Amino acid sequence: MSATANRRELNRMVTGGRGSGMEVRDIKALIALMRDNGLIELEVEDKKGKIRLVRAADLAAEAPPRPAQLAARQSPPRTPSAPSGAATLELADNQSLLRSPMVGTFYRASSPDAPPFVQEGDMVRKGQPLCIVEAMKMMNEIESDVAGRVVRILVENGQPVEYEQPLMVIETAL
Repeated sequence: MSATANRRELNRMVTGGRGSGMEVRDIKALIALMRDNGLIELEVEDKKGKIRLVRAADLAAEAPPRPAQLAARQSPPRTPSAPSGAATLELADNQSLLRSPMVGTFYRASSPDAPPFVQEGDMVRKGQPLCIVEAMKMMNEIESDVAGRVVRILVENGQPVEYEQPLMVIETAL
């Protein structure tokens, strides 16, 4: 398919054939953002509409891989007993990892002057907000999957995090 045909098809998909919706220049900016940051998938919703962009495997190969991508490709699959990273985490049977659901910046509190959501040793309940991951200026509260006690916080405040990166160790009752 030619570039012009791709643009027409993209415009038709975004506007739903109605002639309204996100502008092609906005979509081009999102595509450039994906390329520049090595993103494979991006979903955005605003007053003009909602768009989900996913790069195909052959298109992702065009961009030179970033070091984080190379490490992710070369590392073994992550399991609770053997996550990738600088140090291997040894988890007890009653411990689980809270992982980042997206690429972004980790924050322990809702604002710089607010107290952290949790500290090491705090008891948490399922669904309780534990931290925030900022992605594209959107603050996403990350909730606990389990009830238990925060044993260890693995990420520093303001640190960039990758998809599926362990954030916290939570100990549950057996």
